[in-house]
Amino acid sequence: MDNVPFMMNDKRKRNRGILMLSVLGALVVIVFIISMNTGYIRLSPMDVMRTLFGLGTNKQSLILFEFRLPRIVISVLIGAGLAVSGCIMQGVSRNALADPGILGINAGAGLMVMLFISFYPTTAAAPVFLLPVLALVGAGLTATLIYSLAYKRHQGLSPTRLLLTGIAVAAGMSAAMIVLTLKLSPEKYQFVATWMAGSIWGMNWKFVLSLLPWIVILLPYVFYKAQVMNVLNLGEQTATGLGARVSREQLKLLAAAVALAASSVAVSGGIGFVGLIGPHLARRLVGPKHQLLLPTSALVGSLLVITADTLGRWVLQPSEIPTGIVVAVIGAPYFLYLLTKTRV
Repeated sequence: MDNVPFMMNDKRKRNRGILMLSVLGALVVIVFIISMNTGYIRLSPMDVMRTLFGLGTNKQSLILFEFRLPRIVISVLIGAGLAVSGCIMQGVSRNALADPGILGINAGAGLMVMLFISFYPTTAAAPVFLLPVLALVGAGLTATLIYSLAYKRHQGLSPTRLLLTGIAVAAGMSAAMIVLTLKLSPEKYQFVATWMAGSIWGMNWKFVLSLLPWIVILLPYVFYKAQVMNVLNLGEQTATGLGARVSREQLKLLAAAVALAASSVAVSGGIGFVGLIGPHLARRLVGPKHQLLLPTSALVGSLLVITADTLGRWVLQPSEIPTGIVVAVIGAPYFLYLLTKTRV
């Protein structure tokens, strides 16, 4: 009988989590529809519906299927990828301020992508599909460097060392990117500057197809590891006592987080704070259990990026505000708030 109140409370939390997931999913769909109607060339809701069913004009089909839909789909995918990546990093390191942007993972991926686009054209199909792989190499090398510097054999992964090391490495990567931009032609410099501001530059279906396999494979794997992440949150000694292979599981999860962040950065540019804001808002909505926290983080991240991209295309028409800047307007104050409230 003593377990009855606990079971009822657990059921209420689970039902509340399912409700939050449903609400967030509905919001993503609503913003998705609004985004299809948003742009310099006006398409009414009826025009969009007719075009979706193949009854629109050639111009309307071109605008919707070749310009808007790929960008919207990419916004949803990279939002989910970056938010889940941040959720993994916060869970594994037990650091509330961990984020692929703050820790330098995005900068490492971005440096490799920038090197590639500076010397090779990105219009051909093969280079487009190589971008996530190259970004993964850059992010992986950066993550290895940060992990090796922050990890102490008898102390484990210190949240403070991880944060400070990540910030230092990110600063170094950013400085290297600035030096490289000085040698670019004016056309490529303009492109790189826009990319660094967080503009979703991959705006056709080739970029969607290059990103989709990474998201489709890695997200289910991370969701499958939700219970392992719950155990890791108990601390290294407790997790080891419960039979978890802590170091091995940490490396697997961090590798998934790095791959998610790298593949997203490859097509989205330097969009920061998504991996920080998404998990924090999700934790407030559904609590700390990763079975609900991970999918909720994915939906919050998707909602944040697609909303920011829609606002960026709408506010200063016909010009655009890069999505990363809109996210930073929200994320920077939130990061400062967390910094004052969190003990690192």
